[in-house]
Amino acid sequence: MTADFPAAGQVFDYHYLWKWQADRGETEGRKKRPSCVVIVVTNQAGQHVMFIAPITSKAPGPGRTALEIPETEARRAKLDSDVPLWVVLDELNADVLEISYTLEERSPRGSLSPAFTDAILREVQRLRAIGGLKLSNRT
Repeated sequence: MTADFPAAGQVFDYHYLWKWQADRGETEGRKKRPSCVVIVVTNQAGQHVMFIAPITSKAPGPGRTALEIPETEARRAKLDSDVPLWVVLDELNADVLEISYTLEERSPRGSLSPAFTDAILREVQRLRAIGGLKLSNRT
């Protein structure tokens, strides 16, 4: 893998497209926000599909699933550590690395620990299994 190949747990500034925006026909994220690569998989065409979760300072509302980011993880990922932050887990963007126009900067700002990244992935897998995961396809 090359240095510019995203990996699970890396945090990038990314034009995240919320599901409610995609449902309204929007195709562009309104602003760059810190976002975490949850997993990268290879599709049938041999392309790398990144599943990306948004990071927000807004506390999750009722019915939403998110993990609060501990201060040590925020510092590790080069995020603000003086405000509460959450990684939203019940909706993701799916973006193909080879044709992505939204991942402009290929160098991560930082990374979450393997243990915290595993916790994120386990919860996303659980949500997917029960039909509680929403995707916005960015390709």
